[in-house]
Parts: sequence; C-alpha cells; structure tokens
Amino acid sequence: MTNIITFEQLKNECIDRNKRIYEIAQEEMAKDSGISIEEVRAFANKSLFNMKEAIEAGMASKEPSMSGLTGQDCDRLQKRYKTERSMFGSLFEKIVEYAIATSEENIRMGKIVACPTAGSCGILPSCLIGVSQEYNYSETEQINALITAGEIGRIISVKMSLAGAVAGCQAECGVAGAMAAAAVCQLKGGSVEKILNSSALVLKNILGLTCDPVAGLVEIPCVKRNPFLAVNSITAVELSLSGVESKIPIDEIVDAMAQTGALLSPMLKESSQAGLATTKTGLKIKKKIFGSLT
Repeated sequence: MTNIITFEQLKNECIDRNKRIYEIAQEEMAKDSGISIEEVRAFANKSLFNMKEAIEAGMASKEPSMSGLTGQDCDRLQKRYKTERSMFGSLFEKIVEYAIATSEENIRMGKIVACPTAGSCGILPSCLIGVSQEYNYSETEQINALITAGEIGRIISVKMSLAGAVAGCQAECGVAGAMAAAAVCQLKGGSVEKILNSSALVLKNILGLTCDPVAGLVEIPCVKRNPFLAVNSITAVELSLSGVESKIPIDEIVDAMAQTGALLSPMLKESSQAGLATTKTGLKIKKKIFGSLT
C-alpha cells in the first residue's frame, strides 16, 4: 500500500519528483492495484461519465422522491434562470443546478457516484463539470482533476471515517467540498501548495457540521446542502489562487475535524435524535411519512 498518508508527505513527494498530485496518485493507485496507469485513468473516466449522466438525468426529471419531500428543486432553478439570470453569472447557475440535480437523482435511487458519499454526491461533480464546461477544459484535464480530488479524499480517510454517523456531515459534505476545491484548483493550474490550501480553507470553515436528517432520510437538509458546499468550494479556490492562505495546515485541520467528530453528540450524527430532525416541523414530517407508530 502507498506510504503517502499525510498531505505533507504528498506535497514533498510532488516537489521532490517535480510532479502534480494526480501524477503521484495515479502511479500509487496503479502500483497498489496491480494495474496500469492507463487503466486507472480509464476507471476515473468512467466515474466522470457517470457523474455527467447523473447530472443530465437529474436536470431532466421532476419526479419527487418516494417521501415526496424533495425532487423538484432543480426544475424550479432551471425555470427561474430561463427568465432571470443569476446574480453571480452562468457558472453559478451551472453549479447550483448540477449539485441539486445530482443530489435529487440520488434520492430517486438513480445512479450516482459517491464522492465521497451518496449524501454529498452533488458537490464534486457540479464544480468539476460546471467549471469544465464554462472554461472548455478537455476530458484529459477533467480526469486529472478527478484523480486529484480522489487523492484528497483518500488521505483524509486514512485519519478518519467519512461517514456522517461517525463524524457528522463535516465528514461527508465537508470532505466533498475539499475534494471539489482541489479538482477546480487543479483545472485552474494551481500549484500543489494552492491545491492543498484550497482544500484546507474548505475544511476549516465547515468544522462541526452536524448530520441531523429529518425523518432519517437523506433529503432534508442534505439535498440543499450540496449546492451550498459546492459554492463554498469555489470560494476557497478563488481565495487560494489569490494568495489567501489557511494559517492552519491541512493535516492539522483534518486532525481537528476528527477530534470535533468524536466530540459531537451521537444525537447529532445521523441518528435523527436532535437538531433539525427534532424541530416541531421535522417531527411533523416524520409522523406524516411513517405514521404514529414511530
């Protein structure tokens, strides 16, 4: 298995060998899996294709989820943007539409790419594909960005679980945001230091995010959380490319995130026993869906 288990090690490896993160990552993945680099990239390309398919399916559908709670917000966005453009421009429109489209496709039980989890599946694809379309990045560049994002998620997963039930939504949507920022920063030509810094900025500003799904379903607040975190990711890239640095290194931020997750009450980690899940309205929704027996 790869010996790279910290971001400091990754950075030093990139500098010493004069290579990008995706180059180091695809070499290590090929070695660990006993396959060629070309096969690693083909697998990444398949994931990229599935991400695009999920966006297209989500954009085309107005089918509600089985609970009836979600499923039509992407359609609402598309209708609005046909007559009134976003205040932030066309790229913002793509990102929020794609994030919700993918997340809604997930709640319809459609095919998505968990990146790193199903509940956070809209964050990385919306940023990677939205930015690629806006700036005409090639398929090769998109694969490079996706492998970069995967390496960010892999190293974080060495130190902590990426499950909301273990560390809250900071471990799901937060890590997805860090991966998305890394992907976009790679697309924009950011250095290894700027890529890691963009991920650090996302993570340290999402510490403590709880996982408190209403009625125990990955819908409220999960679906709408995806576009919010996607926009956070772009913000981090803009800051990093401008030279704005996180004063805390990313490895230490991950340690802090693991500690924060351990300190979070179990009631706020996917148990639906506190937070939004137990608000007056949240309990009404639960009763409506599951009846008085619950």
